[in-house]
Amino acid sequence: MTQPWEVVVVGAGILGLATARELLLRSPDARVLVLERETEVAQHQTGHNSGVIHAGIYYKPGSLKAQLCTAGRAELYAYCDEHGIEYEKCGKLIIARDASELAALDELERRGIANAVPGLRRVAGSEIPEFEPHAVGAAALHSPETGIVDFAAVARVMASELRALGASIHTGVAVRSITRHGSTTVVSTSEGDIPTRRAVACAGLWSDRLAAASSGSDDPRIIPFRGGYAKLKPEARHLVRSLIYPVPDPSLPFLGVHLTKTVSGDIWLGPTALLAPSRTAYSLSTVNRFDLGSTLRWPGTWRMARRFWRTGLTEMHFAARRASFVRACADYVPALRPSDVEPGPAGIRAQAVDRSGALLDDFAFGSTPGILHVRNAPSPAATSSLAIAKLIADRLDAA
Repeated sequence: MTQPWEVVVVGAGILGLATARELLLRSPDARVLVLERETEVAQHQTGHNSGVIHAGIYYKPGSLKAQLCTAGRAELYAYCDEHGIEYEKCGKLIIARDASELAALDELERRGIANAVPGLRRVAGSEIPEFEPHAVGAAALHSPETGIVDFAAVARVMASELRALGASIHTGVAVRSITRHGSTTVVSTSEGDIPTRRAVACAGLWSDRLAAASSGSDDPRIIPFRGGYAKLKPEARHLVRSLIYPVPDPSLPFLGVHLTKTVSGDIWLGPTALLAPSRTAYSLSTVNRFDLGSTLRWPGTWRMARRFWRTGLTEMHFAARRASFVRACADYVPALRPSDVEPGPAGIRAQAVDRSGALLDDFAFGSTPGILHVRNAPSPAATSSLAIAKLIADRLDAA
């Protein structure tokens, strides 16, 4: 690995793999290397999410999320069709429980129309059972283009495609820093220094640390949020046909507790959103002192907590008492009972929080000549991955 690579991509989640693919499609003869700290691809956010292909309803018109989700959704469906990856356009209902939520539903409808979400339709409360026979509400938005897929399966296909295109994917290699020396970028790893012309860091949960170690800013900081799910027992799955979402709190980049069909046939309820004591806290018992200290020492954590302490208490209550969590879901599907639910999986969201305590609500990047860092890429990054990859390639060329 002493001969410089054309591009080194750090991170073999769906975004890193999509970026490497885009770079190779633009320059088929380029020598491209993907480095991944884990032994397999898609081991973190890509492999621990609900698998929803978002249509682009929620995002502020003109934002990167709005633009790239809209473009990325269409590209993702086309990619799945091309490669025979299973998915389902099952549709989504965003339900206003009562009159107090109708103004917020109006705003979501306005955003969805501005973002050109195909087929978006306002649904009266009496029409909700046409889509979800067991659901209730004052009104809803129906999005027929929202779908479900296994994003880890998509990532594995991308990895195979990359190898066929001539890229190298090296797993079990931890990246410590990325620095520029003259016209050469040096990627310092657990296996030694790797020279390259350009580098892209799609480091997800560790993106802030890699940027800081590479002489970048420590602001924003990644604050890990653990999203815990429950799931319906097989005999209760008939209660949900597709995706049922609440009207979200507009001050938060989370979408609230929802009911989600998966391509495996399960119905997930969740997620909760708890500050995680580790960036790999897929189990509640997992604690990493360094990760916890990083969260607690960050001034933005405490400023965020002061602003959203009521929300935090609600999330802790949901996590501690399954019955209260199920009752929140029963606001939308009244037939749900605690006895219908069993433990489900969990994921970790890499949420960027700046020093002031603001939760970054859009994709964010940082770049210097020859190096680009993805600083914030939470949901809908998986949906948007092929479109984000084009943006990254454009910015890398311009850096």
